[in-house]
Amino acid sequence: MAFTQPRPTKLDPVWSQIVSEARAAVADEPLLGGLVHGCILHHETLEAALAYRIAQKLASPEMPEQLIREIADAAYADDPSLADAARADIAAVYERDPACHRYIQPLLYFKGFQAIQAHRIANWLWKDDRRDLAYFIQMRNSEKFSIDIHPNCQVGKGIFLDHAHSLVFGETAVIGDNVSILHSVTLGGTGKEDEDRHPKIGHGVMIGAGAKVLGNIRVGCCSRIAAGSVVLSDVPDSSTVAGVPAKVVGEAGCKQPSVSMNQLIGARPFDDMN
Repeated sequence: MAFTQPRPTKLDPVWSQIVSEARAAVADEPLLGGLVHGCILHHETLEAALAYRIAQKLASPEMPEQLIREIADAAYADDPSLADAARADIAAVYERDPACHRYIQPLLYFKGFQAIQAHRIANWLWKDDRRDLAYFIQMRNSEKFSIDIHPNCQVGKGIFLDHAHSLVFGETAVIGDNVSILHSVTLGGTGKEDEDRHPKIGHGVMIGAGAKVLGNIRVGCCSRIAAGSVVLSDVPDSSTVAGVPAKVVGEAGCKQPSVSMNQLIGARPFDDMN
């Protein structure tokens, strides 16, 4: 009698943790059973859960949930890096947000995480030259989450949008990996230029609340932008800038500002304390 080898199952620690936490959440609060089952436990993969959640949030009378879900399913099937970036985003939120205690929270409750995942779908459509549909996703993302990201904006992985309200990222903006951005931040242009006109944010950068970074400038890796600053020129690597207009006021103070989330100028970084 011939035996067939069982098909190997791809290990997915992030999804396994989410499922485990979802089961515990239902046991603790049965009233949330419908939400948790619909968003997590009815799905076999993170990709399927993401497609469902994005479709739920962005659906409207103009575009029903099922159509958006089919678009998202197609995106995840075509480009596995989209869901890999989502996994990195979940880990980033869990690591950097003191209000996040479980992996299920970004997927279920945090609009910054949800908006970034919706943007990744819009960007996938944009690259596929489906521009009007990409604009539609952008519009619904803005209407639903108050986060306006042009579909062509390039966003890395391990992104944390803290509070994630009133954010604007322009068409030619580029955001590197492991970046943390607080609320009311603009990555904008300085006029009506029609080409490359928006900021390039390096890896490991932290941008404080209310900061405006304007023009085709470079913010160096592992730098900090203080809250309320207006940045109009290049920022060196591993530095802190503050003011209107922003000027270099010192070093970043730690290796990974986006992870330490220390926003106090001149203070010892949190990851050096103890």
